[in-house]
Amino acid sequence: MGALDGVRVIELAGIGPGPFCGMMLADMGAEVIRVDRASEVTGGDPEQPPRDVLARGRRSIGVDLKHPEGRETVLRLVESADLFFEGFRPGVAERLGVGPGDCLGRNPALVYGRMTGWGQDGPYASAAGHDINYIALAGVLAHIGRGHTGPVPPLNLVGDFGGGGMYLAFGMVCALVEARNSGRGQVVDAAMVDGAASLMSAFFGMMSSGFHQPQRGVNLLDTGAHFYDVYQCSDGEWIALGAIEPQFYAEMLERLGLDPDEFATQYDRAQWPTLSEKVAQVVATRTRDQWDSALAGTDVCYAPVLSAFEAVEHPHNVARSTFVDVAGVVQPSPAPRFSRTPGEIRRPPSHAGQHTDEILAEAGFDADAVVALRTTGAIA
Repeated sequence: MGALDGVRVIELAGIGPGPFCGMMLADMGAEVIRVDRASEVTGGDPEQPPRDVLARGRRSIGVDLKHPEGRETVLRLVESADLFFEGFRPGVAERLGVGPGDCLGRNPALVYGRMTGWGQDGPYASAAGHDINYIALAGVLAHIGRGHTGPVPPLNLVGDFGGGGMYLAFGMVCALVEARNSGRGQVVDAAMVDGAASLMSAFFGMMSSGFHQPQRGVNLLDTGAHFYDVYQCSDGEWIALGAIEPQFYAEMLERLGLDPDEFATQYDRAQWPTLSEKVAQVVATRTRDQWDSALAGTDVCYAPVLSAFEAVEHPHNVARSTFVDVAGVVQPSPAPRFSRTPGEIRRPPSHAGQHTDEILAEAGFDADAVVALRTTGAIA
C-alpha cells in the first residue's frame, strides 16, 4: 500500500511535466486514470505495452472532450475523484467544459491542478514555449554552463520535471491535505517559470550576499572552482570532484598527488583557473577505471561520470535497486523511499483507451450506455 493509496486522480493526457506528475502520484499508490484523446486510440497488444516510462502505473480511457457526451463522461469521473489535472494553455479547459468551475461544480472538494509553462496569467500566459524558454525567463539558464561556452540547457530536467511536474504533484498533495480538513477543494496553478525560479532560491540568496557572482562559470558550483568540476581522463571518460569542505579538499590533494602548499588557498578565486588546469593535467594521466579504483568510497567527494546505461549497472545502484525492469524497459524505481508504505510500479504503461470499458463500468455506466457512447463517438 503506497502512501497515496485510496487517492483517485483524473489526468488529462499531455506531454512532459503532466505525465511526470501522474507517474509520481501513481508510483506512490494513487489510482490515476489518464484521459486520452479518442482520436489517439488505435488499439495495441496489452502484452506489448508502450515504452513510455512516464506513462507507467495508470489506466487509460479514450474520450473525445469536444463531444458533449464525452465531456459529461469525464465530469462523472470527476465526481468521485480527489485530484484532477490538465496541461492545456490558459482558457482551453474552460472552452472544453472541464475547467475549474465545471469540475468543482460537480465535486466541491476536488483539487484541480493546472500545469503550464508561463502560468495562468501574465504577458506571456498565452504564448507557446518549452522548458528552455521557461528556465531562461526564470533566471536559471543564464547561470548553467561554462563562462566561455554560453548557457547550456540541462536537458529538460529543470523546467518540465523539477520546476513543473514535481511542483504540481507537491502542490496538489498539499491542497489535498487541506481539503480533507476543510472539505473544500481549490485550484493549484503550477507554472514551470515559477517552479524553476523557486529552485534558484539559494542562489538568489548567495548573489544578494555577493558570494555567487552573476557571471557564469566563475563560481563555486558552476565549474568556476577547481575542486568542484568534471575532469577528463586519459581514456576520454570523465570523473566528478566536489571537495568543498576543507577536510575533503585536503584528501583530494593527497590522493591526486597535488602539492598542498601550491593549492593552499582553496578559496582564492583568482587562482581557480590556474589550479583547474593543474588538476586537469593530473586527472588526464589515468583512465576513469584507474581513478575509480583509487577514489571510490573515499572522502574526496568523487564519482565517475556515468551514462544512463552505465548507471544501471553500477554496484551502488544495483545494491539499492535504484533501477528496475518493467515489461522489458529498464527505468528508475519510485522515489523517494518510505519505511512503511513504499512506492511501487503497479502496472506498465497503457495503450490509449486500453481500459475504457472497465473504468466506465466501475463508474456506474452499464454496458448499453458504453455502447451508446462509443456509437456517438464520445469515447473510443
